[in-house]
Amino acid sequence: MPPPVEPTLAAFPNPFIRYFAATRPAFLSVTFAACLVGLATAALDGAMLRPAAAFFTVFFALVAHAGINVLNDYYDALNGTDAANTERQFPFTGGSRFIQNGVLGLGAAGLFGYALLAAVIPAGLWLTWTSANGLILVGLAGLFVGWAYSAPPLKLMSRGWGEPAVACGWLIVVVGADYVQRGAFSPLPFVAGLSYALHVANVLFINQFPDVKADAAVGKRNWVVRLGPQRARYGYPLTVGLAYGWLAGAVLFGALPWTALIAFAALAPALAATKGLLAHAAQPAQLVPAIRATIGAAMLHGILLAVGLAAARLI
Repeated sequence: MPPPVEPTLAAFPNPFIRYFAATRPAFLSVTFAACLVGLATAALDGAMLRPAAAFFTVFFALVAHAGINVLNDYYDALNGTDAANTERQFPFTGGSRFIQNGVLGLGAAGLFGYALLAAVIPAGLWLTWTSANGLILVGLAGLFVGWAYSAPPLKLMSRGWGEPAVACGWLIVVVGADYVQRGAFSPLPFVAGLSYALHVANVLFINQFPDVKADAAVGKRNWVVRLGPQRARYGYPLTVGLAYGWLAGAVLFGALPWTALIAFAALAPALAATKGLLAHAAQPAQLVPAIRATIGAAMLHGILLAVGLAAARLI
């Protein structure tokens, strides 16, 4: 199979499709799965699901994620990372290439990213009005983490805090989806969402291996840069172990129903990705199968976890 072709202006003559594609829509699926987990935890605890609120929760969570993706490209263009990245494995690493290939201007990308985040605010206020005031805290926390991941002065991705920020961000999505339906905070979405959030953090982590030279060149001090690929690679199976250890412990101690164990099926692609990363950590071109398996493991884990939680309500 030939490698995917990077975007060009000629390939996107329609402005709407151009801007839509710049959000990297294929990667928004991890947010969709996080929303499913949150809706499932609310249903498990007996909340009466409200379809309209659920739809707008999912839709605007995807809009927020799209804005974060565009801003990440914008700030990586400002700091020179994506321009310097000659070992990128498109479309997984090295950014969307929309700015570098002249499909979108730098200023247009920045404006678009912030406009997407701004569009979430009125929707969040409406959802708060239909739910409870605590949703404002959830929304602000999510927007702050998404902004701080890339933007100065915090630039969490450049300081070794990228993975915790990503795990926190997607855990917030689970909690927010639950809160809209429940109208109150509960420990259940935190407990249920953590194993999935760790999977999403591993998506970021493995993507840093092909980008390590470019990241180091511009001063992005993530853990792959700090430790080097050969030592950093062991962080991946450690995170996998934490995710499934947490899930097993939550079931063992009664915090989650036994049906949640169906999510263990995602351990197979996670182990395949582990094997690939351990073997090819310093060989960017050989990491694409492991990156694909990591994304697949995250999606499968999230969807099956949601199914398992929902099934417990019916059993």
